[in-house]
Amino acid sequence: MLASVGLCVGIGSVAAPSAHAATNCAPDSDGIRWYCNNVSGAPVYGTIGNNHLYPDPSRVVGYMYSNPSWFYCKLDGQAWVGGPHPTRWLMTVADNGQLGFMKDTAISSETNPVRNC
Repeated sequence: MLASVGLCVGIGSVAAPSAHAATNCAPDSDGIRWYCNNVSGAPVYGTIGNNHLYPDPSRVVGYMYSNPSWFYCKLDGQAWVGGPHPTRWLMTVADNGQLGFMKDTAISSETNPVRNC
């Protein structure tokens, strides 16, 4: 009997890991900037030519060490980044003041609520 009680206690103490949903990005009071949790030190990529609506995945213009960070808008259908939104980039300003885009994979918040560029 004692052995079966020990077995039940042992089984009862093993917990299955729970799924954890990402929190949504949240707008500031004006709805202009969206605050999202991100990887500290993530690269911010420049833009192609003078058009600020196309990220250049080959040119890092700065890094984002703050967390959370703010973003202006999101772009889908751009260069492949992977993750849940495989072609999504978010426009922001790097810590050095350079305008650019961060890959969606560097952001842990759900970026669907962020407005489109």
